[in-house]
Amino acid sequence: MTERYQVAVTNIFKQVSVAGFALAALLTINVSAGAQQAKSGALIGFLSSRSPEAEKSRRAAFQQGLKELGYVEGKNIVVEQRYAEGNFDRLPELAADLVRLKVDVIVATGAPASQAAKKTTHTVPIVMGNAADPVGTGLVASLARPGGNVTGLSDFAEGVITKRLELLKEVAPAIARVAVLLNPGNPSNPLQLKEVQAAAPSVGLALRAFEIKTPDDLDATFAAMKKQRSGALLVFGDPLLETSRRQIAKFAVENRLPAIYSHSGWMDAGGLMSYGVNFDDLYRRAAYYVDKILKGAKPADLPIEQPTKFELVINLKTAKQIGLTIPPNVLARADRVIK
Repeated sequence: MTERYQVAVTNIFKQVSVAGFALAALLTINVSAGAQQAKSGALIGFLSSRSPEAEKSRRAAFQQGLKELGYVEGKNIVVEQRYAEGNFDRLPELAADLVRLKVDVIVATGAPASQAAKKTTHTVPIVMGNAADPVGTGLVASLARPGGNVTGLSDFAEGVITKRLELLKEVAPAIARVAVLLNPGNPSNPLQLKEVQAAAPSVGLALRAFEIKTPDDLDATFAAMKKQRSGALLVFGDPLLETSRRQIAKFAVENRLPAIYSHSGWMDAGGLMSYGVNFDDLYRRAAYYVDKILKGAKPADLPIEQPTKFELVINLKTAKQIGLTIPPNVLARADRVIK
């Protein structure tokens, strides 16, 4: 439409007198003013390592947070979404695409997406929706003073992984060995492995780590787990693993393995238990960071917010399938029980 207006204005310039020239100039000013109004809404980039389906709940929470602050998508704010579907190699390309669109801020989900965004731009503000140990992974200089163009929320809380091991031991007291499933390509997973290895002796458990680098590794990894005869399964939070959550949860059920996962999204795939941060709450809070940045705040000056809401979810259907009775004291502590 802008080109059509420009052609019309050019024709007027050619056909009118000096008085008409002044009128044409006014028309040109009006066209420019209209174009500025059309671009007045903020443009937000949403960069995810996961799939749209896996991100559905968190996106809704982010949208709710925006609404609470007076932003309505499609009216006074536009959100451009990019999903890597668990393929981290796509993240740099997707991040670059958002930068080319000249977004005002990028909301990145998880450490891999946040790192890809940070490597792509040092000027566009980046809000982490969640990132485990953002200091340890080099995303920010410190929690209090992030520095650079990255801020947001961490999903790391001391003692959470230890709590997952304790829960496994509570629901299955006879277990001695636990298989740990992780993605070494996720910068937060190796750090979490060190933490859980340090915590295991205090819970009376021995660990064996199994790595998944691509979905093609699943069959070989499952075979190795069977050979090792672990008594339970601990699965780290990771977008790649989540793309295969149904296969992983099915393996645990078929092999009667008590398993615990990082968040409640695994319960829909047939997971037994999850304990961790309430991610929907984090993404609702991410909208507040976006609001502050749009109002002129610098990411370097916005402290990283740590999680305050956690949830324990137990799936009694799965417990019945694997012949496990969940102790009453554990059920009483659950935030949600699936029957």
